[in-house]
Amino acid sequence: MDRFRMIFQYFQSNSESVMNGICGLLALASVKMYTSFDFSCPCLPQYNMAYGLGIMFIPPVILFLCGLILNRQSLVMLEEWRRPQGHRKKDLAVIRYMCSSIMQRAMVAPVVWIIVTLLDGKCLLCAFSGSMDPEKFVGFANLSTVQAQQLLAKVPCKDDELVRNNTSRKAVSRYLRCWSQALGWSILLILIIAAFLARWLRPCFNQATLLQARHWSNYIDIEQKIFEETCCEHSRLFAHKCILHFFESMRQEIKLHSCSLPGEGEGAEGEEDLLRGITDQDQVNKLLKTWYYEKPPLDVS
Repeated sequence: MDRFRMIFQYFQSNSESVMNGICGLLALASVKMYTSFDFSCPCLPQYNMAYGLGIMFIPPVILFLCGLILNRQSLVMLEEWRRPQGHRKKDLAVIRYMCSSIMQRAMVAPVVWIIVTLLDGKCLLCAFSGSMDPEKFVGFANLSTVQAQQLLAKVPCKDDELVRNNTSRKAVSRYLRCWSQALGWSILLILIIAAFLARWLRPCFNQATLLQARHWSNYIDIEQKIFEETCCEHSRLFAHKCILHFFESMRQEIKLHSCSLPGEGEGAEGEEDLLRGITDQDQVNKLLKTWYYEKPPLDVS
């Protein structure tokens, strides 16, 4: 049990490093899922595009939502954005910094999925094979429009009897795969250039503002954790005191059974001190309400 508590405390104190690790695991999971996925294009004119684009874009949406759910700071940011003003002003720069950080981490796995699908080429081939101009390919040029659409839709299914021996099927397949891979490499190049520019141009901007936003975003996260830990400790002590009052009539019998109970002296005084004078339900509710609606100012002088 102590080991699990230590692991949990490590995760809480190193949330940024943990989130980077989770984003990396999601990215690796997206690649593993795609490579183990049995892609089977329906090869029907009315379903190919929906299936191909669905496989390309629906899993990234799921991975993006998973990235938001697993990121603890997303909930902290929403709470900070929605909370009443109280005695502490809301800094929009901090909220924007937190939102940017959350989005960057959540977008890693979806972008990896899209790039992998484009480099593989199967999704784009399935989605747009029926949209090709049959006049550009000799094997489909002399067919009627309906026949050409049916044959083009079956291009991803190389074992289908209608296109197995058709020489133009490979031409269409190569053409779409080349476009898919070119698009995938282009997106990857654009992202690398954008990351490079963001990395090297950052010192050109006001670093003090960035440091302030990063500091207070970390503060909000840590403050929320400490408040929750303090509430848990107070709840444990409060529950302990309530149970002791409930079993007051059985105190002597409980003592005979060697139960650990604080006496009337130092132990009870210690608990009263830790309870901070908040000793009934209405006081606890008022405390929590005050914390939410009237956040104390950041001044410890």
